[in-house]
Amino acid sequence: MSAFDTGNWWADTTALLGVDFVQHAIIAALLLGIVSGAIAPLIVMRRMSFAAHSTGELALMGAAAALLFGYGVSFGALVGAVAAAMLLALLGMREQDSIVAVVLSFGMGLSVLFIYLYPGRSSAAFSLLTGQIVGVSSASLGVLAGVAALVVAVVGVLWRPLLFATVDPVLAAASGVRVQLLSVLFAALIGVVASQGVQIVGALLLIALLITPGAAAVKVTANPVIAVLLSGIFSVTAAVGGLVLSLAPGLPVSVFVTTISFVIYLACRLIAWLRGRRVSADEVRAREYREAAALAPPAIPDSASSPELQAQIGAELNEPTPGHH
Repeated sequence: MSAFDTGNWWADTTALLGVDFVQHAIIAALLLGIVSGAIAPLIVMRRMSFAAHSTGELALMGAAAALLFGYGVSFGALVGAVAAAMLLALLGMREQDSIVAVVLSFGMGLSVLFIYLYPGRSSAAFSLLTGQIVGVSSASLGVLAGVAALVVAVVGVLWRPLLFATVDPVLAAASGVRVQLLSVLFAALIGVVASQGVQIVGALLLIALLITPGAAAVKVTANPVIAVLLSGIFSVTAAVGGLVLSLAPGLPVSVFVTTISFVIYLACRLIAWLRGRRVSADEVRAREYREAAALAPPAIPDSASSPELQAQIGAELNEPTPGHH
């Protein structure tokens, strides 16, 4: 029995947390969670979830091609993801769903071909689907840190026009905002993040960090800034929490990451539902009050019962009408 397999979950996890490659994996999960959370709400608000998922799948195409032809997987994933994302942004302005489906099917066909033709170990190709977060090197960690800083900085600089183009693209275009250029730039950011995510968590798992946290955040807040912060917290919780939970049992990281993301999303939906019920109840009470107030007779002022006002009313009633003698 090794020091990492004592049967005690806490002891095994604590021991594994002291290993270098596990610490690298945790830092990678933290960085990937931050950068994914920064753009996830905008992906959801721009209704680009399908396109973002497809970008991750097409990053797999680039990585598989690089693996086959002897180039760096990181470089291949980056080129494939960014090129695919920008192509989808340019072609899919008016018919996004159909264009994404067409490009995705073609790219996935090429991915299958490249993986089939790869003469090396099948585990290297399979890791592009499921990721290899526990095999993150120091060089990969440095690249991921640079990518995270770049994406967060670009989102911060373009935040106001990007949000304007997201909420009302027609008005933004009329106001002079270059909506199409922003769409292409944002798609390129998605491609950059997807290229890193495919290497770490795999193409199949990327959607759990790139879309689910943003979908959960927009359920509980209408403030875009708060949505980005919540999305980052949700994404980091899922990525780091899933990795830590998977250490002792030795199960795939994807199981825990997707489960945590799904539970967070369900919790946010429940909060939104409870808020909706409370708002509906308040609206019903307000409507009933307005209806009751409309049916009630007008109230008589307290001053109407004063002796002076009563005497004046009596004098007016007893005053002879004109022409009466």
